[in-house]
Amino acid sequence: MDFRKLGLLPWILLAILLGVTCGHFFPHWAVRVFATFNSVFSAFLQFMIPLIIVGLVTPAIADISRGAGKLLLITVAIAYLDTVFAGFTSYFTSTTLFPSMIAKTGSLADVAAAEDAQAYFTIGIPPILDVMSALVISFILGLGIAHFKAHTLKSFFQEFKDIVARVIAKVILPLLPVYIFGIFLNMTHTGQAMRVIRVFLSIILVIFALHILLLVFQYCIAGAISRKNPFKALWNMLPAYFTALGTSSSAATIPITLSSSVKNGVSEETAGFVIPLCATIHLSGSTLKIVACSVALMLMEGLQPSLGMFSGFILMLGIMMVAAPGVPGGAIMAALGILGSMLGFGKEEQALMIALYITMDNFGTACNVTGDGAIALIIDRIRGNR
Repeated sequence: MDFRKLGLLPWILLAILLGVTCGHFFPHWAVRVFATFNSVFSAFLQFMIPLIIVGLVTPAIADISRGAGKLLLITVAIAYLDTVFAGFTSYFTSTTLFPSMIAKTGSLADVAAAEDAQAYFTIGIPPILDVMSALVISFILGLGIAHFKAHTLKSFFQEFKDIVARVIAKVILPLLPVYIFGIFLNMTHTGQAMRVIRVFLSIILVIFALHILLLVFQYCIAGAISRKNPFKALWNMLPAYFTALGTSSSAATIPITLSSSVKNGVSEETAGFVIPLCATIHLSGSTLKIVACSVALMLMEGLQPSLGMFSGFILMLGIMMVAAPGVPGGAIMAALGILGSMLGFGKEEQALMIALYITMDNFGTACNVTGDGAIALIIDRIRGNR
């Protein structure tokens, strides 16, 4: 059996299970070995975050801006608004339900008092840019490349994007299970792990229910605009939903999403334009998950997730999702920068976000691609009225 073909999710789940189990009997020196690895890996991850932003956001903005057609702008606007709507829906639902759910497990401050195992050594790898500088540079360069048709710069950033995506796929993601193992090993060693896992299970159930409600809402709106039965249209998209559930890849599901959209009466021309585009820029399910997990972790640490803080975070997150690479866990990788800069998440919170996000990655991807079919219905109606 080739264990490399298992996919990222089984390895993450195995890492959590082993971390919780081994934390009960590993000697302190062994826990410190993994704490050392986590320290080095975390430093490398923090170094990579600005490069991920520049490498992914710059070509994404350049590509979107280059197509000046009204239909493109309308599609991007709908995808962004739907993503932001999903984020705010997730925020208000989470802040309503999670406080009582998390309060039942006690305060994180009570268990955080135990001293973490310290690394034997640390390696400083300072980022070459901070997150906001990387974002500003990405916007300036992306818009400039599109406006001046700077083919040389465009080619450079496309190749830079390929390098960044390869580092994510071949270095960061394969090492993530070891990183997650180290986090849960340390948390079990200090008595935090079981509480976190209990909260995780409750959050997963809420987020799954939110995904279903979001899809029903999307298709009710699309059905009203396109004058089609929303539930029949949603039913026709089930092959795309279950394909994405199995592949955890929007890109790999494009052929099935296309055929399902055509079955809904969308013209092949519209579907061929909207579905591949939205597979890149429409990540409402991923945004919903990230916001809910962020609220939960802040509540676990005794912090108040204010609307003012999360409003800016959600609006920026909608932009970051456009740049998310098409690999499992790519959305959370793209979001790490603003999780740190706007919400103040440190390396432990970011590691927990990664673990919780990837645990539900399949469901988020399925929500994303199924929602693409709703946007295709709307755009097809708009094209028909032009």
